Amino acid sequence: MTALIAAPEQHERADLVTRVRRVVLANPSVLPTIASVVIFVAMVIYGEVAYGRVVQFNTLSNLLINNAHLIVLAVAMTFVIITGGIDLSVGSIIAFSSVAGVMLANAGWNAYAVIAVMIGAGGAFGLVSGILIRYFNVQPFIATLAMMFLGRGLASLLSTTPERLDEDSPIRWIGVQLKIIDGPKVNDLVITPAVIVAVIVVLVAFFVLHRTRTGRTVYAIGGSESSALLMGLPVWRTKVLVYVISGALAGLAAVLYTARLGTAQNITGIGWELDAIAAAVIGGTVLTGAYGYVLGSVVGSLVLGLMNVLITRDGGIPPEMTTIITGGILLVFVLLQRVVTRKRE
Repeated sequence: MTALIAAPEQHERADLVTRVRRVVLANPSVLPTIASVVIFVAMVIYGEVAYGRVVQFNTLSNLLINNAHLIVLAVAMTFVIITGGIDLSVGSIIAFSSVAGVMLANAGWNAYAVIAVMIGAGGAFGLVSGILIRYFNVQPFIATLAMMFLGRGLASLLSTTPERLDEDSPIRWIGVQLKIIDGPKVNDLVITPAVIVAVIVVLVAFFVLHRTRTGRTVYAIGGSESSALLMGLPVWRTKVLVYVISGALAGLAAVLYTARLGTAQNITGIGWELDAIAAAVIGGTVLTGAYGYVLGSVVGSLVLGLMNVLITRDGGIPPEMTTIITGGILLVFVLLQRVVTRKRE
């Protein structure tokens, strides 16, 4: 009798395992995305147990405020990686856009015009990368590497000293903290307009990727560019558009970052392209293309941001370890992706 009862339970368990296996193999980004969420939750629990005062409003506020620009960059990188490409120029775009923006703002330009120029400059860099890739058949790595050097050089040409945004500049309003919940002592839930902008970017990107023809084309290009062409999809136009989006979002990230700190330097953004790639990969975006989630990239950004918080709270871990730990996490997720995709093949 017991064996008869246990048999259906074992059969249901086997069916559940089979369904989970099919989902994971059908979309290689599912398992890494779940893993990133688990890592984030584990880091929160560890931080609360080891250091305390992690699960509270001000920690969440600082996490969102300090990483709003990284979230935008991760979204930009998600678009590019899904097509099977890469964009190494986003950090340099931030340097050029921020320095140029601060100089224009201090020269008396209208704040809206300055923001438009910063975003437009990023889009122009992305357009050049897209044209090189589309019309000259340059590999994305090489095309965006050239834009990286160009952007950094132009930023250094503009200024080699820190440029400070005027205290009364309207652009600073983007970094002003707005109290949402008045908690006890300093435990307040606050956000900035930059956080709201980052949330809007995420929502729009999610809609574009999952509810529009452009989004379907982006995924199709990553799956098989030749098949996408045979289906009559606008492959070439979409590839150029993806890099324009990436550059424009990098320019927007420059606006958010500059508004928060109020300064700009030609060395700003060094290595940020790698942080954006790491956030996207940790969030489940597969480096070979065709698979990835915008929301997963957001989780990846928060994982990197929380890691910095925990290292700072510890005090005994040198800041240089951040890069090493990030590299280790990235390596684990790349290997995890490889295992899943190999099983699928």
